[in-house]
Amino acid sequence: MSVPTVLQKILARKAEEIAQLKGRTTLAELEAQARAADAPRGFARALQAQVARKEAAIIAEVKKASPSKGVIREHFVPAEIARSYAQGGATCLSVLTDVDFFQGGNAYLQEARAACQLPVIRKDFLIDPFQVVEARAIGADCILLIVAALDDGLMGELAATAKDVGLDVLVEVHDGAELERALKVLDTPLVGINNRNLHTFEVSLEATLDLLPRIPRDRLVITESGILNRADVELMETNEVRAFLVGEAFMRVDEPGQELQRLFFPDRRFPLRDA
Repeated sequence: MSVPTVLQKILARKAEEIAQLKGRTTLAELEAQARAADAPRGFARALQAQVARKEAAIIAEVKKASPSKGVIREHFVPAEIARSYAQGGATCLSVLTDVDFFQGGNAYLQEARAACQLPVIRKDFLIDPFQVVEARAIGADCILLIVAALDDGLMGELAATAKDVGLDVLVEVHDGAELERALKVLDTPLVGINNRNLHTFEVSLEATLDLLPRIPRDRLVITESGILNRADVELMETNEVRAFLVGEAFMRVDEPGQELQRLFFPDRRFPLRDA
């Protein structure tokens, strides 16, 4: 398993964070917080229902910065962004909780989720069951498992922990070898294909199109990164990909929900509905 250099650096820092987390709290305390949290909102179910209606299912990302681009959005108020997305027709939210590399935080997820009724995925680098339980404790409805960061045994352990605490799982792959591992180890219905090469940071929508024929029809394919205009959306929909994770294209405009609607629902008027 070849782990990209940037990812290695992130994972090394993540291991330090986990050690600090374990110094502050116990697993039993986190499990109690998870049980006390609001009930999960059904992340996978929401996406599946939207796609079943032959409509675009959008996971709209709440993201301040990235390692490659630096700060993406200066005026960053997660609750405002979440409400805008909900009005614009998003199906779910994705909130970055990594602090050091993406300037995210657990509080951002809580603020965004409290501002609307959409299910939320915790977007982070999860490598320990502690983080999975923590995700439910802070109110997440789903977690991301990045195959490039995990061996098969740990991937299975994290998914089992997620199931135990009521979280859905979105597994993210970048190439055929990772896809093969994901399909072998996990039974999650959600398979995300990241169009960004973690080694080169180049983005190509061909990554999704190349892997599509290898994914069973009972899995929901979510294309991630590189969706920037209507032509990109139409290319995916022509190939029967109707679920999208989009962040940067929305974060660079004043009204993210309006941009979401322009990109995916051009025949509708903003706002679509009350948040």
